[in-house]
Amino acid sequence: MPNEVTTTRPSFSDELSADLAQKREALPSDFNMTRFVANSVALLNGNETLIKFAKENGTAQIKAGLMRGAFLGLDALNSEMYLVPYGNTLNFMPSYKGMVKLCMKYATRPINTIYAKVVREGDEFEEKIVNGQPSIDFKPKPFSKGKMLGVFAVCLYKDGGMVYDVMSTADVEQCRKSSKSKNGPAWNAWFEEMAKKCVLRRLAKSISLDLDGIGTEGLNSGLEIETDPAKIAERETAENGNSEELVVEAAEVSE
Repeated sequence: MPNEVTTTRPSFSDELSADLAQKREALPSDFNMTRFVANSVALLNGNETLIKFAKENGTAQIKAGLMRGAFLGLDALNSEMYLVPYGNTLNFMPSYKGMVKLCMKYATRPINTIYAKVVREGDEFEEKIVNGQPSIDFKPKPFSKGKMLGVFAVCLYKDGGMVYDVMSTADVEQCRKSSKSKNGPAWNAWFEEMAKKCVLRRLAKSISLDLDGIGTEGLNSGLEIETDPAKIAERETAENGNSEELVVEAAEVSE
């Protein structure tokens, strides 16, 4: 018909760009929208399970998860956030690397450094109070493959203060029990790496963050294992045990 108007549905990148443009004032001042959208689309196109999720459930949850990452200034390609499908629900969570970035960027008390370490048999580990201030003395045995006794995380503030958290292996096991994938490959094959993520997450809860309510839920959510955990844990080991190449993973979550 000569007067018929043909309409084309906007692409995912167009929709995401439009959503970001509408919320521009809420985005970090250094946010690069063009790069963020390009990275998001590239990662989405390479993920068969997420594509399947979109076909079955639409793209609204995917866009919402990406938007949350954008608000927090987390970079998908820099392994700072995950979008994890559980059935017909998509969960957002920062990675270990993302949690470190959030703490460094949004702490109301400026942070110098924050990290997590494993304590093994043969290591020297001591908690102390020096002049009324908490202190940790840690001397790891070089190249040790000894049994893991626990993990600890430390946050050193620029003003010289510090906070830390310590978890025994038994404490980590309790953390594992709260995970949806407590029997999945990541906990079974990469227990120590997941333990470091667990203690850092708990430490982050004691750090005052000025997130304006945007990321508190994501930061404080239960420690869930990302899909395709064996591949994730392998990549996390290369980045001090806690990073990953993709914003999402394609494999089914192991319950």
